[in-house]
Amino acid sequence: MSKREKTYVTNAKFMLHGGDYNPDQWLDRPDILADDIKLMKLSHTNTFSVGIFAWSALEPREGVYQFEWLDEVIENIHKIGGRVILATPSGARPAWMSQKYPEVLRTNGHRMKQLHGGRHNHCFTSEVYREKTQQINRKLAERYGQHPALLMWHISNEYSGECHCNKCQQAFRCWLKEKYNNDLDALNKAWWTPFWSHTFSDWSQIESPSPIGENAVHGHNLDWRRFVTDQTISFFENEIVPIKELTPNVPITTNFMADTNDLIPFQSLDYSKFAKHLDVISWDAYPAWHNDWETTADLAMKVGFIDDLYRSLKQQPFLLMESTPSAVNWHQVNKAKRPGMHLLSSMQMVAHGSDSILYFQWRKSRGSSEKFHGAVVDHDNSSENRVFKEVAKVGETLEKLSDVVGTNRTSDVAILYDWESNWAINDAQGFGLDTKRYPQTLQQHYRTFWEKDIPVDVITKEQDFSPYKLLIVPMLYLVSEETIARLKSFVANGGRLVMTYISGLVNENDLTYTGGWHQALQEIFGINPVETDTLYPKDENYVTYKNESYLLKDYATVIEVGGANVEGIYMQDFYANTPAITSNKFEKGTAYYIGARLNDQFHRDFYQQLIDELSLKPVYNVEHGKGVSVQVRQDNEKDYIFVMNFTEENQPVTFSDTVRDLVTGDELSGELVLKEYEVRIVEKKRD
Repeated sequence: MSKREKTYVTNAKFMLHGGDYNPDQWLDRPDILADDIKLMKLSHTNTFSVGIFAWSALEPREGVYQFEWLDEVIENIHKIGGRVILATPSGARPAWMSQKYPEVLRTNGHRMKQLHGGRHNHCFTSEVYREKTQQINRKLAERYGQHPALLMWHISNEYSGECHCNKCQQAFRCWLKEKYNNDLDALNKAWWTPFWSHTFSDWSQIESPSPIGENAVHGHNLDWRRFVTDQTISFFENEIVPIKELTPNVPITTNFMADTNDLIPFQSLDYSKFAKHLDVISWDAYPAWHNDWETTADLAMKVGFIDDLYRSLKQQPFLLMESTPSAVNWHQVNKAKRPGMHLLSSMQMVAHGSDSILYFQWRKSRGSSEKFHGAVVDHDNSSENRVFKEVAKVGETLEKLSDVVGTNRTSDVAILYDWESNWAINDAQGFGLDTKRYPQTLQQHYRTFWEKDIPVDVITKEQDFSPYKLLIVPMLYLVSEETIARLKSFVANGGRLVMTYISGLVNENDLTYTGGWHQALQEIFGINPVETDTLYPKDENYVTYKNESYLLKDYATVIEVGGANVEGIYMQDFYANTPAITSNKFEKGTAYYIGARLNDQFHRDFYQQLIDELSLKPVYNVEHGKGVSVQVRQDNEKDYIFVMNFTEENQPVTFSDTVRDLVTGDELSGELVLKEYEVRIVEKKRD
C-alpha cells in the first residue's frame, strides 16, 4: 500500500480525544459519575479507556464478578456518542490473588520474593497468573465484545520489568536450549565463557544475571534481555487468546513508553519485536515542557524523533494513549504547561502521525500516588478552570481534523534505531561510561532534518532500506553479518550511508569481530577504524571539514584509509592531521564515516551537502526562523501542513502559495506571524 493511501487503525474516522477513565474509584459517588458524563460533553472528548486497573472492582473475590457498574459506565458513554477503549486489568492484580497464589508475585535479581503492591509486580511465567488473566479477559470479551461503543482493546498497561523466580529460570533455560539447538557448547562459545572460568557443563547451572551472582558475561546479559522481551510478548499473547477468539475484528494495542528524564525511547523491552504482535502502536508521552536545561524547540525535536520511531514501527498512524493536559506528578519538578502549550504539544503529536490525543487521566484521584497528576477534571470538578478550557479547545480543533485521520507521509531519509545494540553498548566496559548516549546521539543526527522540515523515518534493522535515498546508522555498535550484508546491498544499489564512531565492533552475540573491522565494512567505507580515543568531559579537540573548524567531544576514531576520500582531519593530539571524516564510492552508492562526536553545527553543514546532492526537500515549503517546525501528513489529494512555533516569542512564517486553514476556514498566503506556542494547521491540494 502507498503511504498516501489512508490507513484507519480503528473503525473511527475521527480524531480520538479523551483518555483513561477510572470510575471504579468513584462507585460510592453516583453524583461524580453523573458529572463525568456532563463534563465529557463540555470538554469535546469522545473516547475513554476504562478498566485499566479495575480488577479488584471487577472480581472482588475469586470467581465473584461485578460487571454491573462497568455496564452502566459503558452505556452512559455510548449514549453521548462516545467510544470505549476497553482495557484488560492485568497491570495490577487484586490482593486476594497475591495472598492465595504467591507464585504470581515477582522475584527480584537478588532472588527475593516481592510483596503485594505496586504495578506490574507479577511473574510473566506464572501459570496461575496466565490462567487468571485469560479468565477475566474472556469474561470481558463475552460481555462487551459486541457492544457498539467498543472501539479497541487496551491490553494491560505499560509492560515492563522482569522476574527471577524458579519458573522464570526454567523458562530462560528452555529459551536458551531452543536458541542454541540444545547445544551447550554453542552457548559457551557465543557467551565466551572460558573467560574467568565460567564455562557451563550443564544447562541447570545457568541462572539469570544477578547482582549477587553472574552479571559480567555480556552475551549472557544480552540473551537475558532478549528473553525478557520474548517472555513479555508470550504473556501478552496468552492474554489476548480469548479476545482474538471472541472479537477477531476489534484491534488490539498496548501502550509503549519513553524514558522521560532525557526523553528517549523506552529501553527495557525491544519494541521492534513487540510491534509485530500489535494491530496499532500507541505510546504514553510526558515531556518535561518548560524545563530549565534545554529550549522548547530542543525538547520538541526529541518528541518528534520518538513519534517518528513509533510511527515507523508499522508504517501507519499511531495513537497517543496517555499524555497530560498540564503537569505530571513524578518529574523532579512538576511544572504546569503554559497557556497555549497544551494545544501546541497535542498538535505536534498529530503532525507526526497520531490519530488521537488521550490523557492520563480524566479525573484526578482523591488519594494515593497520583492524586496530583494532571487531569481533565480537577478536584474542583469545574469546567471553568484554565486546564479544562484548554482541553476543550484541543477537542474543538481535533473535530476539524477528521480528514487527517489515517494519513501518513513519505520520506527519503531513514535513521536506524536498534534496541539490542543499545543494550550491548551500555553493557560494554569501555569507552566513556556516562558518554555513550546512543539514543541521544541519534537524536542529534535527526536534528538537522527536523530543523529543515525534511521528513524522517526512524526504522529498525529488520525493515526495508531500499525506499530511502539516505540511511544514517550512528553508533551501531552491535551489527550482525546479515545486517552488514543488507547495508552493503543498500550502498551497492545507489544509497547513501552514514556511519559513525563505535560502529560495527561486535556481532549479534556481543563478540568482537576478529581481524579488525569486518571486511565487508572495510569494502563499503574504504577505511579501517583501528583505535577509539575516549576523551574526558573537559577535553576538547577539533576537526577541519570544508575549511571550517568544528568542536570535538567524547570520542575520536583513529582511521587507516584504504580507497576512501578524506573529507575532514583532526587538528590536535597524536592523531592530528589524520582522517576524521571520509567518503567512499562503492558500486552505485556512497558511504560516509564520521569518526568523531562533533557539534550540531557540523551536522547541519555535513547533512546540508547531502540534502543538496540528493535534492531532499520538505513536503511543503514554509519559510520560517529557528524554533518553528513544519510537519506534513498526506493523502492522495492533499497535504495537511502543521506549522508550529516552539519558541517563547512571535515568529514570522511565509507560505509559498495559498492554503486553507483547517480550523478557521480562512485562506492564507504570504507572511503571517505565529505567536508564542501558536500552531496553524492548513491544507493544500496537490497539483
